[in-house]
Amino acid sequence: MFLETHISKGLPLQKKFMSSNTAKETLTILTDIVLPSETNPIGNMFGGELLARMDRAASITARRHSRRIVVTASVNHVAFNKMIPVGSVVTIEAKVSRAFKTSMEVYMDVWIEDRESGIKSKANEAIYTFVAVDEMGTPVQVPDLIPESDLEKQRFAAALRRKQLSLVLAGKMKPKDATELKALFE
Repeated sequence: MFLETHISKGLPLQKKFMSSNTAKETLTILTDIVLPSETNPIGNMFGGELLARMDRAASITARRHSRRIVVTASVNHVAFNKMIPVGSVVTIEAKVSRAFKTSMEVYMDVWIEDRESGIKSKANEAIYTFVAVDEMGTPVQVPDLIPESDLEKQRFAAALRRKQLSLVLAGKMKPKDATELKALFE
C-alpha cells in the first residue's frame, strides 16, 4: 500500500527504507595482514594505512545502516595505543553507535592477533562520522539506531555528548543549548 500510494501521488519512496536497525545489524568486520610495504622503517604499520582501512570498514557499516551512499564527514577520534608490527593480523570491528538526522557515528575497535598464541588484544579505537547522501550529494535522512548491549547503550549516550561538543566548538551551537554537556558539569 505504501509503495502504490507514493508512486501514484509522485511522492518520494525514501520512507520505505526508514525502519530502525540495531547496532549489531550494522557490524562490519575487516581482517587483513600487515605487509612490509605498509610499514615504517622500524616495521610498524603506517598510521595512514590503518586510517584508510578504518575508513573503508566504517563506510560499509554506515551504508549497511542507511542503505544509501555515504561520505566521511569527520574523523572524530583516533587512538593509536599499540604499534602494529609487520605480519600482524589486524581486525577492525565497526558498528554504528548512533544515528542522527542525516549523519551516523561509527565506533571502531582495532584488534591485533598474536602470531603464536592467536590471542587478540585491542590495539586502537576510532570514531568516524558519516553522512548519507542521495545521488546528487544532498544529505538524506537515516533510520534510527536501537542499541541493545550495555556497551552499545554507553556508546549511544556518549555520541550525543560528542556531537554537542563538536557543534559548540564549531560555533554551530550555543553552549547553553548543549543539554548533554551541562549534565557533565552539574
